[in-house]
Amino acid sequence: MTRPDLTGQRVLISAAGGGAGRVIATELHRAGARVLACDLDRDGLAALAADCPGLLTETADAGDPGAVAALYKLLDDAFGGIDLLVNNVGISGPTAPIEDITLDDWEQVLRTNLTSHFLATRGAARRMKAQGSGLIVNISSGAGKLGLPMRTPYVTSKGAILSFTRTLARELGPHGIRVNALLPGAVRGPRLDRIFEEKAAATGQDLTDFTAEIMRYVSLRTTVEPEDIAAMILHLASPAGARISGQMIGIDGNLEWNG
Repeated sequence: MTRPDLTGQRVLISAAGGGAGRVIATELHRAGARVLACDLDRDGLAALAADCPGLLTETADAGDPGAVAALYKLLDDAFGGIDLLVNNVGISGPTAPIEDITLDDWEQVLRTNLTSHFLATRGAARRMKAQGSGLIVNISSGAGKLGLPMRTPYVTSKGAILSFTRTLARELGPHGIRVNALLPGAVRGPRLDRIFEEKAAATGQDLTDFTAEIMRYVSLRTTVEPEDIAAMILHLASPAGARISGQMIGIDGNLEWNG
């Protein structure tokens, strides 16, 4: 990956202990940014810190107001502010018909996937307004536009992130703050494997047949690599992305299925 020079940029990223979040944090660190990565996965954060000397980590629940306030205290003490917030945290939630989804499942998904974005963005906006600049990147999903049967809490949360992004791009733009959403498709990794297995089982399909059916709706007939998402964030954080705001950027190989 060709990396822009992001030396000195101050970054907070959630859910960076594994998956795409870990790749994003690593690439930002290698580009010269000063990164504070949080997650509930202590072992994942320890491995990230070992791979990236100088990168700061903190175990924290991004959906808890007190934990987020503590993160910003740590960020202020360590970096003196923030230039880039990556709201990456998210869970897949249940795969089930709407009538079988519990209220607890529903609320857990919204707390993790949406409230976490609100809490982190609220803290970032206060600091970015004071300095007259900043970038907020919200990780949504192609599912937020398309809708996926039996994934109601997840899709609802990811669709809400799109409205959240559009609104904040207008609200914060006059203060020099850019806000964009990334909409990944099927991102390769253990989480995707589990989701495909659950959906195939729920619909009574063979896993191989189900996977092939899903790929039929992707023009490039491929899943997305975590590095693809990291590359877009690095671009947005670079001078080349200085005029990009309010955008819903698909990183999905072109999802053809639109309803």
